[in-house]
Amino acid sequence: MKRIAIPERENWREAAEAVGFGFHEMYGEPYWVDDAAYAFSLAEVEEAIEAPSQELHDMCMDLVADVVRDEEALEKLKVPDAMRDLVAASWRRGDRHLYGRFDLAYDGTGPAKLLEYNADTPTSIFEAAYFQYNWLTDNVARGVLPEDADQYNSIQEALVEALATFSKEPIFHFAAWTESDEDRGTAAYLMDCAVQAGHRTSLLDIREIGVDADGRFTDTEDRVIDLLFKLYPWEDMLREPFAKHLATAGATIVEPPWKTILSNKGILPLLWDRHAGHPNLLPAFFADEPQAASLRDAVKKPLFSREGENVEVLKDGERVELTEGSYGSEGHVVQELTRLFEAGGAYAVLGSWIVGDRACGLGMREDRSPITRNLSRFVPHIILE
Repeated sequence: MKRIAIPERENWREAAEAVGFGFHEMYGEPYWVDDAAYAFSLAEVEEAIEAPSQELHDMCMDLVADVVRDEEALEKLKVPDAMRDLVAASWRRGDRHLYGRFDLAYDGTGPAKLLEYNADTPTSIFEAAYFQYNWLTDNVARGVLPEDADQYNSIQEALVEALATFSKEPIFHFAAWTESDEDRGTAAYLMDCAVQAGHRTSLLDIREIGVDADGRFTDTEDRVIDLLFKLYPWEDMLREPFAKHLATAGATIVEPPWKTILSNKGILPLLWDRHAGHPNLLPAFFADEPQAASLRDAVKKPLFSREGENVEVLKDGERVELTEGSYGSEGHVVQELTRLFEAGGAYAVLGSWIVGDRACGLGMREDRSPITRNLSRFVPHIILE
């Protein structure tokens, strides 16, 4: 694993905007990096990233099967009492899920370590699945990369295949906070994959979903929503007044309610409790457990934190870094601090994608801080021997 410089493509910004990637810059800061890449060997990808990701996902699925029957575990994960039957029923029905992203620490010298599982509403899917593949083919075509340069990336094919398993009879509604360029762009990309899978689609703002007299969700044209992808986290949905309609809505929702378990950082101590010493796991405990104090070099994370908010880094028991945010009241986990790949003052985190139940691709994010934030930069990757 190494970070290498690549000559920037001419007019890549215009090309990005032409395919809906208008958020290649966000809030005046660059997001997409066109003049660098992370290079891996094929063996690294297969043995250090793909295989462990598949194993971690399988372990997570086994965990859900137990957690939905365990009131103590559901309480630790802060799943609301009134919503636990909804979550458990979703699992028992075998509600299909679509995708998720493991954030992994890997520096090229040892096993990749699980930092967290973004199993519900993960973004950066368009960049990983589509735009970095365009970057690869463009650079091969212009002779900057050798013809045998490759990429660990079958994400789009896997998405189309997974979306094809959902019923094609109803309109597939895609809901997001459309004022966000990133959220709208992510939803639009997934809609395009759904169209390739044979679906009729419709985009709406998540705030515009209504409820009819029978408690069914409806769109802005008063059409009943039978199949809904929502780019909105379950931990918020389950706590809003609108949640009372989830039991009567009758809609197939993607991601399904049981994904609220896997998108919770509380799975980190639960996985460690079941698989202590696993090479791809870090010691982790709920913050109120006595063992948490034994981790002197650690990262303290809220159960529901997103985009690196309210994360605290401890070294020898002393805080060395803390990010701002609005999370934390729900509780915390404490995870052993681990080393990230570092080059040129930037820290890299690997985003390993799971679509359906298959590990299928990689996206790289880097930041000047060891804590990955929403403006951390996306850097493409390549496989070079």
